Amino acid sequence: MVSKNRYYCRSKIGEAKFRQLVRCFALDLTATNTAELTSISVRSVNSIYLKIRRRMAASCESESPLQGAVEVDESYFGTQRVRGKRGHGAYGKTIVFGLLKRHGKVYTEIVPDCSKATLQGIIRGHVEPSTVIHSDGWRGYDGLVDIGFDKHLRVHHGENEFANGERHINGIESF
Repeated sequence: MVSKNRYYCRSKIGEAKFRQLVRCFALDLTATNTAELTSISVRSVNSIYLKIRRRMAASCESESPLQGAVEVDESYFGTQRVRGKRGHGAYGKTIVFGLLKRHGKVYTEIVPDCSKATLQGIIRGHVEPSTVIHSDGWRGYDGLVDIGFDKHLRVHHGENEFANGERHINGIESF
């Protein structure tokens, strides 16, 4: 028996239709919009979208942990600063924590806060202990050497230090 689709086993959807569906997925179209464009049922589109997401997640997990030189940093995304709130002016903003393997992959995650436990938990889960970690002076990164990471190099933005040879986090900040 000849298969209709070499990408999706035992599928009644042809290759051309499946490629169109993947293009819609890449364009971040909803399942409803994709179903209208491709004449495939919403239920089938949802099922295929879910399988694609699971495959992507499995692929990303197989490449973890990061090794070599890794830059870490946290950023705040949202509207303008709220007056009267203390801290980084981050009240109501979304906090995103990122890990960048130099000349390689990036891992980002939305975090509830920038506490030491949260940041170090993510670092422990996605970075190999023999890695050289580059960070800024944020107190959430204190104690990385104590939990088993061989080297932890910092730049202190408060002292107008943004790069010192190989010691910088310009890659993750530009991401």
